[in-house]
Amino acid sequence: MDAMGVEGADIVRVLLQFLQENGLTSTYAALQEEAQVSLNAVESVDAFARDVREGRWDAVLQVVATLALPRDKLLALYEQLVLELAERRESNAARQVLRSAEPLVWLQAHEPDAYKRLELLASKPFFDAREAYPEGSTREGRRAALAELLIAEVVEAPPSRLLALIGQALKWQRLNGLLPHGAAAAGKVDLLRNMPPVRMREEEACPTRTLKEVSFGKRAHPEIARFSPDGLWLVTGSSDGFVEVREPESGRLSKALRYQADDALMMHDAAVLCLDFSRDAELLATGCQGGHIKVWRLSHGQCARKLAKAHEQGVTCLAFSRDGSQLASGSFDGTARLHGLRSGKALREFRGHGSYVNDVLWSADGTRLVTASSDGTARVWDARTAECTCTLRPPQPTGVASPAISAIALWPANAECVAVCARSCAVHLLTLSGKLVRSFEAAVGTADFVHCAVSPRGEWLYCAGADQQLHCFCVESGKLERSLKACSKDMIGAAHHPFRNIVATWAFDGLLKLWVP
Repeated sequence: MDAMGVEGADIVRVLLQFLQENGLTSTYAALQEEAQVSLNAVESVDAFARDVREGRWDAVLQVVATLALPRDKLLALYEQLVLELAERRESNAARQVLRSAEPLVWLQAHEPDAYKRLELLASKPFFDAREAYPEGSTREGRRAALAELLIAEVVEAPPSRLLALIGQALKWQRLNGLLPHGAAAAGKVDLLRNMPPVRMREEEACPTRTLKEVSFGKRAHPEIARFSPDGLWLVTGSSDGFVEVREPESGRLSKALRYQADDALMMHDAAVLCLDFSRDAELLATGCQGGHIKVWRLSHGQCARKLAKAHEQGVTCLAFSRDGSQLASGSFDGTARLHGLRSGKALREFRGHGSYVNDVLWSADGTRLVTASSDGTARVWDARTAECTCTLRPPQPTGVASPAISAIALWPANAECVAVCARSCAVHLLTLSGKLVRSFEAAVGTADFVHCAVSPRGEWLYCAGADQQLHCFCVESGKLERSLKACSKDMIGAAHHPFRNIVATWAFDGLLKLWVP
């Protein structure tokens, strides 16, 4: 058929095997008739022959039903079946086979004497082996001869041949760099278009139940969790220093990545407190309690850049620039810094906060950084000059000290707005110039919020509460629609999948939970 010497009939046989294994019998019959090609393949010729020799007729007939065999060999098979049913005094079953088996119906029409002989043997109240097996033949001898007749018509083929060939082709493409990054890393690919599977945005809805629960054990807990921008991964960083890439629907450690299958996990020497992805999800940055930052190539698990002592104290937050060439970080030391990934050096330092920097993000236009601090303020910085252009302060009653701001998030519906989560029972939506747009407040007495996440289209706001609850706000109404018991110890954070209705929460009880509607 082509330069590789693959025959068209062989391709049809591979397709027929796939249809047969998946129970697509009508399609199997239609393709076989249209192409005039028969599969006539079994997983094991020896096993098939052994079934015939030992008279396991249920298994034999199940295989024969998918084969195209000459009529004389089918007649030999069904004659033997009728004889053995008669020998076991199963006269009704023998007569049923005589009336319904297509080869025996043909025998009745074309060789009535031979048919009447079988009918007579099946109806007798006793079985005479000499009459059934004349000229000195035996049941075992007839079975052995029949086995030789049948195996001459079949070939041995391993199961799932189509899927095996596709898998081998994908491995070859992956080794030669022909698969797009996302598909190569995840082991998932749209075969038709040679790209990662199409991302289908789901209708946004409030979660109601736990999809999966992952335990980190008694000696560790997740400190951070993030979904990759392409939705293929959920990456966690834990208190024992491990960075693990998980499947976003199950939370299981992904074995599609070779280094994880070989137990060669990414890790730090101290607790991993933060992480972020480049926009193409090719790079992963992680920061640890010891002040170090590592940048990994996610598909290979290789550390591409280590920023030793990026901060004097623990690194609390990270954010890649839009082009992936720079990395912003915040720290317990009260500063934010901008690092050049090519040089590995700190390009700028942003000073002005009076306490820990808990979160950092880039503005949508990529010209400004926004930092959140335990000093009760969020600051907007010019990324080029490191000048603070605005200080954001969530509204507070007069005379009450501003609570620590633990998290900020860009608002999907308005690129000039950020959700500001302070340790209070409210999240405030502020413009980057400091104007209050609206607030989302829980009832008086509700425990403080420690983290927040916004759904991809901005229809839902999720707040992790110090009361161990996940609080779900409907943005359109501004009301708290639901609170879900998420853990047994203090919550740490929440994250939303980039286009699916999956919310992740994690806490000091060592549990990572995935929530769905």
